[in-house]
Amino acid sequence: MHSGLDRSCVFPKLDPMKSHFFDYNATTPLCPEAKAAWNAAVDDLWLNPSSPYRAAARVHAHLEQAREKLAAIFGIDPKRIAFNSGATEGNNAVFAYLSATLPEDAFIGVSPTEHPSVIESAKCYFGDRIVWLELDESGAVAIEAIDFNGLAALSVMAANNETGVLNPWQEIAAAGKLYHCDASQWIGKMPLEGIGACSYVVGCAHKFGGPPGMGFWILPEAAGEFACFAGGEQESGHRAGTQNVAGILAMVAALEVAVPASDAGRDALVEALPEFELAGARTNRLWNTAMMIAPKFSSMRWIRHLEKKGFLVSGGSACSAGKEGASHVLSAMGFTAEEMRRSLRISSGWLTTVRDWLDLAAAVKEVHLELKSEEANSASSVLSI
Repeated sequence: MHSGLDRSCVFPKLDPMKSHFFDYNATTPLCPEAKAAWNAAVDDLWLNPSSPYRAAARVHAHLEQAREKLAAIFGIDPKRIAFNSGATEGNNAVFAYLSATLPEDAFIGVSPTEHPSVIESAKCYFGDRIVWLELDESGAVAIEAIDFNGLAALSVMAANNETGVLNPWQEIAAAGKLYHCDASQWIGKMPLEGIGACSYVVGCAHKFGGPPGMGFWILPEAAGEFACFAGGEQESGHRAGTQNVAGILAMVAALEVAVPASDAGRDALVEALPEFELAGARTNRLWNTAMMIAPKFSSMRWIRHLEKKGFLVSGGSACSAGKEGASHVLSAMGFTAEEMRRSLRISSGWLTTVRDWLDLAAAVKEVHLELKSEEANSASSVLSI
């Protein structure tokens, strides 16, 4: 007698390297270098790096070498690097610390297109002391409209996770204010020069080919009291808890091989689908991202039909999956509820080719015809009743 769930039927195996996976902004497959580093660490470096014996000291040495490698990538002091479980934890901890250390009447400037882990953290800790920053017509933060003198700190992401729109983080960092930058979508996709000039930077491994549940902060040198959890003295007191050594080594290995790629494929898709509107079309965007507004039909209908053809896309942030028209990003950019209901976020990876993008464009056209046919058949059925 068969018992239990046959997961091979419910959850078909997906090979992102061979399938038409276009949701890299939600997560990425573990790259070969990260997988090798992970496997080696699981086999040989599983001891607690804080234990007192020599074998554990070897694990601790690998941990610190990883910190030094990551710091070298950013051109900063390794003491500014602390490891965490990812961007949500990282963002929450920064706002908690700013709330505890800034004056009680301090105001903080926040972009209205931030990831939910930033927006909800800001609301939790600062409430009505948030100044929502203005956007320009393309959806990027309008730096000329920022009142730097009236703000104690700012929080502006480097690149938007839904539209790919790039914010002027370099100019904001140069202003000299406390600056929290969620760089989850920037790191691994764009050049990293200068990002250490931001006061607080949050990075997330599974956005650039590393393992999920792994991330890091770049902290200011003066943030000695910054602490995420009460407990042990791991991570120089910044985050208590035994470090995920395998995850850390895999994350660093992934970032070492991640390089910016061409936007030729993305542009080919946009050109092939002139009836779709592109969010953020008039500004610089991530090379891998296109937020398209379909001319008709809901996001979920497009997603389901495209999945049947082997193409995986999303309707926006993975954190709002299933909530049609729920994009606060598009809302802040001035899109209507109906337009948001028809949005499709398409994001590629480093191995995605121009041919893959064109195959997706062809599939979108096929789905459009199918949806129109369904609509016509449905209308005909209603009339015949």
